[in-house]
Amino acid sequence: MSKTKAKHLLTGEQGEQIAADYLIDKGYRIVARNFRHSRGEIDLIAWWGDKLLVFVEVKTRHHELFGGPEEAVTVKKQRLLARTAGAYMEAIGYDWAIRFDVVAVLLEHDKVKEIRHHEDAFIWM
Repeated sequence: MSKTKAKHLLTGEQGEQIAADYLIDKGYRIVARNFRHSRGEIDLIAWWGDKLLVFVEVKTRHHELFGGPEEAVTVKKQRLLARTAGAYMEAIGYDWAIRFDVVAVLLEHDKVKEIRHHEDAFIWM
């Protein structure tokens, strides 16, 4: 990759910042961004109140020609998110209530067209 970031990476970063701001406005407390473990990465990790840890996958698109952004969170991706969430929980010594959310960000000319927040988007055991 060249010294400048690829457009899709910049779009992803923009979407993550938009999603973080959106969640903060809703009362979430962001505690980690882009947490990596092994092959997995969780875009945002936040507390909802003081008893629910929320792992957030952010998907950002400029159009929905091939479906909504949230449709990119496949079962394979869910498994990877769950394993990565487990590593985070182990790292902080937490084993209580969690939730997996997906935030879909649609952009039009680099401006927010729509944000869709799917709470409890999937359950993984």
